[in-house]
Amino acid sequence: MDEQVQAALLSLKRSAFRAKFKLSAKDLSYLHDKGIETIRRHAFDFITARIVPAFPENDGKQTPMKNHPVFIAQHATATCCRSCISKWHRIPKGRALKKPEIDFIVNLVMVWIKDQALVPA
Repeated sequence: MDEQVQAALLSLKRSAFRAKFKLSAKDLSYLHDKGIETIRRHAFDFITARIVPAFPENDGKQTPMKNHPVFIAQHATATCCRSCISKWHRIPKGRALKKPEIDFIVNLVMVWIKDQALVPA
């Protein structure tokens, strides 16, 4: 696991708000049915569409709180909006995310999901 991802997860676990997020039985079933690579593609697609732009539409409200494992993971990992990303991961608002930042966010989300599902990283 990437050191930056590991450090972020350790920090996030100390937040009572972030630590309360868990995948539901429905989320775990969806993950099992679709497979981890499909979920990774979903994560990339959601993040690219909703988080990458410099000024995302409805920023702060663009990530639902349920109905997909990636959405839950985004809230748990503070990658749900540009404000949380700026606060927790020191990636500035007001500019489009760069490829290494997108990769970091997708990897962070996926490691959290794998931890929840007890899937080997």
